[in-house]
Amino acid sequence: MDNFRDQTELVAPRLLQSLRPFSLVVALVSCGLGVALALLDGYGSGWRALVILLAGLALQAGVNLINDLGDLPLLQDDRFAERRRGIHRHARLGYCCFVFCSLIGFWLVADVGLSLLGLCALGAIGALGYSVEPIHYKRRGLGVPLVFWLMGVLMVLGASHAMGAPLTLSQLWLSLPISALISLLLLSNELRDWELDRQRGVKTLTVRLGYAHGQRLYLALIASAYLVTLVLWQQQLLLRLWPLLPSLLLLPALLKLLDAEPQARRALTPASGRLLLIFGLLYLGGLLPF
Repeated sequence: MDNFRDQTELVAPRLLQSLRPFSLVVALVSCGLGVALALLDGYGSGWRALVILLAGLALQAGVNLINDLGDLPLLQDDRFAERRRGIHRHARLGYCCFVFCSLIGFWLVADVGLSLLGLCALGAIGALGYSVEPIHYKRRGLGVPLVFWLMGVLMVLGASHAMGAPLTLSQLWLSLPISALISLLLLSNELRDWELDRQRGVKTLTVRLGYAHGQRLYLALIASAYLVTLVLWQQQLLLRLWPLLPSLLLLPALLKLLDAEPQARRALTPASGRLLLIFGLLYLGGLLPF
């Protein structure tokens, strides 16, 4: 399998490969929850929600497209010239996505105010800092905790505020289960690539902790998402709990993949993305007043 990986690194990554479509569910669920909370409180409109969702998806696409820049120091050999060119080409598209998001952001800030500007600035720093030096918090082992706040809590609050809704503690509490599953998605990616990252010296959180501890963290994130949801229901922030029950059916397959061999474990990341998407949609069902 290592020889296969070496061969794939000699060619330029495909655009779809760099775009990582399964991960776009992060922006869809985060921004979707934010705009839904605002709409339920009587703020914003349908077309404004669509613009915010589009900006969120573009931001996530930009993050994905520049993500491979972190691999460049490992691809200095002349054999990897074609791959390096592909990475730079996709990164340029990623920067175009950021420009597009910025244009939408400036329009929204002009309408909402400077409080939204602060959230947008934090989001931009977080997006670029994931795999771009000098921050590059992925290789510092900070990816899993930081995406909880940046792509989870911050994106939910930012989308709601961009709709014109004020920032509230209830929005923060309601963002926590989704944020835990967003961290879970990134952690699944680290678990999938654990052997290769350790071989290359890429110090992700899972490489630093070890695979067994990474497994335990994965289980803890799943448990926390459901336990916090239960608390939210008890505190009447979530109106109904039963819509989330079907999402439990996805858990046995995830647990099985955690103990799978490296090749079979590659299915863990798209499976974790499915859990995030289905949980997110059902979670919205629990918020609706009808």
